[in-house]
Amino acid sequence: MLSRVWDSQPRVIKFPRKHQRGSSTNGLRRQKRDWVIPPINVPENSRGPFPQMLVRIRSDQDQDIGIRYSITGAGADQPPSDVYNIDPVHGKMYVTRPLDREERASYHLRAHAVDMNGNQVENPIDLYIYVIDMNDNRPEFQNQVYNGSVAEGSKPGSSVMQVTANDSDDYTTANGMVRYRILSQTPHSPIPNMFTINSETGDIVTVAAGLDREKVSQYTIIIQATDMEGNLNFGLSNTATALISITDINDNPPELTVRTFSGEVPENKVNVVVTNLTVVDRDQPHSPNWNAVYRIVSGDPSGHFAVRTNPVTNEGMVTVVRPVDYEMNRAFMLTVVVSNQAHLASGIQSSLQSTAGVTISVQDVNEPPVFPVNPKLIRFEEGVPAGTTLTVFAAQDPDHFIHQTVRYSKLSDPANWLKINRTNGQITTMALLDRESMYVKNNVYEATFLAYDNGSPQASGTGTLQIFLIDVNDNAPVLMPREAQVCERARPSSRVNITASDADADPNVGPFVFELPSFPTSVRRNWTIFRLNGDYAQLKLKIPYLEAGVYEIPIIVSDSGNPPLSNRSVIRVKVCPCDENGDCSTTGAVAAAGLGTGAIIAILICIIILLTMVLLFVVWMKRREKERQAKPLLIDPEDDVRDNILKYDEEGGGEEDQDYDLSQLQQPESLDHIINKPAGVRRVDERPVIAESQYPVRPSLPHPGDIGDFINDGLRAADNDPTAPPYDSLLVFDYEGSGSTAGSVSSLNSSSSGDQDYDYLNDWGPRFKKLADLYGGGDDD
Repeated sequence: MLSRVWDSQPRVIKFPRKHQRGSSTNGLRRQKRDWVIPPINVPENSRGPFPQMLVRIRSDQDQDIGIRYSITGAGADQPPSDVYNIDPVHGKMYVTRPLDREERASYHLRAHAVDMNGNQVENPIDLYIYVIDMNDNRPEFQNQVYNGSVAEGSKPGSSVMQVTANDSDDYTTANGMVRYRILSQTPHSPIPNMFTINSETGDIVTVAAGLDREKVSQYTIIIQATDMEGNLNFGLSNTATALISITDINDNPPELTVRTFSGEVPENKVNVVVTNLTVVDRDQPHSPNWNAVYRIVSGDPSGHFAVRTNPVTNEGMVTVVRPVDYEMNRAFMLTVVVSNQAHLASGIQSSLQSTAGVTISVQDVNEPPVFPVNPKLIRFEEGVPAGTTLTVFAAQDPDHFIHQTVRYSKLSDPANWLKINRTNGQITTMALLDRESMYVKNNVYEATFLAYDNGSPQASGTGTLQIFLIDVNDNAPVLMPREAQVCERARPSSRVNITASDADADPNVGPFVFELPSFPTSVRRNWTIFRLNGDYAQLKLKIPYLEAGVYEIPIIVSDSGNPPLSNRSVIRVKVCPCDENGDCSTTGAVAAAGLGTGAIIAILICIIILLTMVLLFVVWMKRREKERQAKPLLIDPEDDVRDNILKYDEEGGGEEDQDYDLSQLQQPESLDHIINKPAGVRRVDERPVIAESQYPVRPSLPHPGDIGDFINDGLRAADNDPTAPPYDSLLVFDYEGSGSTAGSVSSLNSSSSGDQDYDYLNDWGPRFKKLADLYGGGDDD
C-alpha cells in the first residue's frame, strides 16, 4: 500500500506484503508481484532547512518485531556519499544538502528492512529520485567573439555566419530553450539594420543591399542569447560580439592619374626605366583586385619597350627591353592600357582613365664603329710573302648625323703575322703564313682588330678577321718508326712495317713512295722494301743471314704533292738472334745493343775513377789511424779523471748552482789587465794586485812517494796566498801517476792559522755556500 501526505505529511512507502497460497509446507507458493514505486522528485537548489525529509519507509511487520531501516546506492553509501540518509528506527529518509541537476540529474537507491538480528524481513525496494530542474544557468556562447565575412555587393539573404549558445539547464524545458536577437550594429551605414539573425538557429544573414568595402570594411554586431524561450522577463541572457568583414570584389577599375606621360632614354641602353605610370585603385591593396597589369597596345611594333608592375607601389615602369637607335627612331608614342589581375565584377565597366599615352624621346650617344661583316673570312694560300695585302677590314660609324674619323689598331695577332693601316683598315702580312703553325686551328687563323672614333667620349668596336689558309706542299714526309728490330736470319715474320707522317694536308700527303738509296751499296745488297699500300711499306732482309748488331738504314720517302717533296730518313734496325718463335732472345738483345767503342771507353773510365776514389779514401783513413796511434798518452784512459764524470749520488743545488763559469777556474797567463786596472771597488772574483806567492815546483821525475809531500806543500802555499781567490780554484799539479802509496786527498784538511776571516764567503751567493759552511763555521765546531 502507498500513502502520501505532501506538505503536511511526508509520503509513506511500505514494503509490499508477501502472500502464501495453501497451508501445506509442501504446497506451491506464489509471491505477489512487487508494486511499482513512483519516483521521488526533489527540486534543485532548495534552501532547506537541511536535512530535509523526503519520504518514510515502513514495513507492515514493525508492529510485531523491531525493524531497522537502511538505504544503499550512489548518494547514500557510494559516491557522492551522504547526500541521503535514513532514520534506522522510524524509516524517515532525508536529503542533507541542496541538489544540483547539472551535476547529477537522478539517483537510484535501495531501501532495506532487517530485524534486530540483522535478518532480512522484507525484500529491498528500489527508490528513484529525480532532481527537478530550475532555471539557474545562463546561456553561454561558444566564443565571445565570432568572425565572419560577406562579399561586398551581396544580395539580401546572403548567409554571413552562425553563432551558438548552450544552456546547461534541461533543454526539454523552457529553462534550456535559447533564443537569439541582435542588440546593436556598428556602424549604421548604410542603414542601422543591415543584418538579421534566426532566433532559433543563430544564423546571421544580410537584410538589405548596399554593402561596400570601400566605405565600410567591417561591422560589429552585439548578439544576445536568452533562455526561457526568449522571455526577457523570466529568462537569463548573455551576449557575444560578431565581427563581420566585408570582403573585396573587383568593383573599382584601376585609373591612371594623368592622360599623358613622358620620358627620355639614351640609345643602345637596355633595362632602363624610362618613366613610371602612376595608377589609383580603391580595391583592397596587394590583392588580385588591386594589382595592376599594363599593356602597350600601340606605338611599339618592334617591341623595344615593356611595362612592368612595381609590386609595392603598383606603378607601371616603362622599361627598355631592346636597344633603340637614335638614327632610326628619335621618338616613340606609346598607348598603354591598365587592368587588374582579376576580372572586373559583373556589371562593372572599365574606366576611360585606364588608358594613357607615353611619349619617349631617344637621346643620341656616341656609338662605336661597327664592322659590317664580323667575323670576316678570307682565303689565302699559306706561304704568301711578307708585305702581301690580304684585304681591307673597314668599319662604319653608325652616327650618321655626326662627322667623325675612324682609326684602326691591332688588338690580337697571336703569331704577329699581320698589320693594319690605321686610316683605311688595309690588312698586310708581316711574315709568311704557315698553315702548320700552332696558332692555326682547323686551317683558320684568327686576328682581332680595333676600330675607334674621335668622338667624346671615344667609342670603339672590335672585329675578327679569319684567314682560311690553303695548304701548299711545303713539308717533306718523315719516316716512321725511327727504330725497329729483326732477326739475323731471314724469316717470313722478320720484317718492319714503315710509314710516313706529313704535316701538310691532302693532296700533299700520301700515297708515299719508299725507296732505298743507291749509296751505300750495302743497303740495297742487304735490304729490300715492299710496298703494302699508299701509306705503308715493309722493310726486310734481302740476304739469308746478317750479323747481329745495329744498322742505320737510309730510306728516301716522297709525298704526292705537286711538285712532290722527298726526305732521306734513317731507321735504326737492331739485328739479333731469335728463338723458334721469331722473338729476339735475351743474349741476342744484349749483343744487338751495339754499344760503340766510345761508349765502352767512357764506361770503363768512369769505373776506374770510382775505384780510384774509393782507394784514396781507404788510404787516407789508414794514415789518420796511424797518426792517432802515434801520439803518446800521458795516462791510461781508464785512470784519467780529468775527462771522466764521477758520480757521488749528490744532486747538488738547482739550475743556479750548476751555471758555472769555468773561465774563473783557469790560471791566467798574465796579470797586466789586473795591474793596470784603476783603483776602485775590489771584486771578489779578481785576485788582488800584489806579488804572487811562490808555489813548490814539481820535480821533473817525481817519485810516487813524494806525491803526498808535494800536495801538502801546495796546500799550505794556497792557504797563505792572499792573491788566491776565496773559492775553489783549479790547481794544476799534473799527473802523479797511478797506484800511488799516498792516501786520498779528501782526507787532507786545509790548515788554518785562525788569523784569516772567511765570513765574507756568506756574501758571495749560493755558489759558495758549501765553501762558506766549510771555512766560516770552523770556530763554532
